[in-house]
Amino acid sequence: MLRRMTHRFVESAASAFDVALKNAVARRAEREPNSDQHESRLALLSRLAESYPRAPSHEFFEPGAPIEPSARQRRDDRGRTVSDLLWTSRYTPYLADFGERYLAHVDNQVASARLFTRGGPRPIAVLVHGYLSGHYGVEQRIWPIDELDDAGFDVALFVLPFHAKRAGARRGAPLFPGRDPRYTNEGFRQAVGDLRGFVRYLRSTGHPRVGLFGMSLGGYTAALTASVEPNLDFLVPVVPLACLADFSREQGLLGERATESDSLHRALEAVYRGVSPLGAPSLVRPERIVVVGARADRITPISHARRLATHLSAPLVAFRGGHLLQLGREKAFERVFRLLETVRDAG
Repeated sequence: MLRRMTHRFVESAASAFDVALKNAVARRAEREPNSDQHESRLALLSRLAESYPRAPSHEFFEPGAPIEPSARQRRDDRGRTVSDLLWTSRYTPYLADFGERYLAHVDNQVASARLFTRGGPRPIAVLVHGYLSGHYGVEQRIWPIDELDDAGFDVALFVLPFHAKRAGARRGAPLFPGRDPRYTNEGFRQAVGDLRGFVRYLRSTGHPRVGLFGMSLGGYTAALTASVEPNLDFLVPVVPLACLADFSREQGLLGERATESDSLHRALEAVYRGVSPLGAPSLVRPERIVVVGARADRITPISHARRLATHLSAPLVAFRGGHLLQLGREKAFERVFRLLETVRDAG
């Protein structure tokens, strides 16, 4: 009885924390002007859907240009080398008529990552952050970096487009992903290209195995990257976003009228189908994938993790906490670290 009560308390507290943040974001969204009428919005989405591909493809996603990062290095208190890398994101937008607007954000054209390494190159886990995040100090508290180090893995913190360092002086919600689907689609395309170039760089510097972890938006991005990048050894989406259209409906962003909400949901699915991790099979073998979900998640509900795990034919492990208060995550990560042992010891 006491155990059940404790579990309910944990889930209730974690869920309440998620809901409080979700409501704060919703209140901010309500204050933002939105003059689009339903029919004109549908027409715009229909035009954009015809401009982008119908599924993730090698023709759409660039393989990642070779990179030559600049590095600033130091030692941390565990004796690891910490390297802050910067390199030019050589991105050409897919929609030519949107290119000038997209590339005007010059800070976004400098990609960045922080590496934690020791000794000779070891297997490495690239950690991809969630929405509104990407600041190194915060990410070092969120991810089990020391535990990965103890397990024999180097670590890289990768920054998504229009986040943290790549946002420049901009404040507020990032442009990617955002209300304009062009920023969302182009942002995912740039993120995948930057990640693929970074993976090639890590392999060229001697890391024998490279894999992706991703949290929330980062889980979506990692799974999407795995649908086109053949040089990944493992994949771990954590409390992942799986479907942008579903997320918009769950957050109440498609209106209260059922008919309008349904039509907008279908239109968004069509616009985002070319950048959906559910739209193509993963190139990472199912036995090298673990999906981690949270039962009390009210931001990307566990239905997203379940749907992604089903698509990937991969196991889903769940903890009782929420999206932000990830109480109980350590137990779920035991399954993740068993996977990593297999990867580390592979010949």
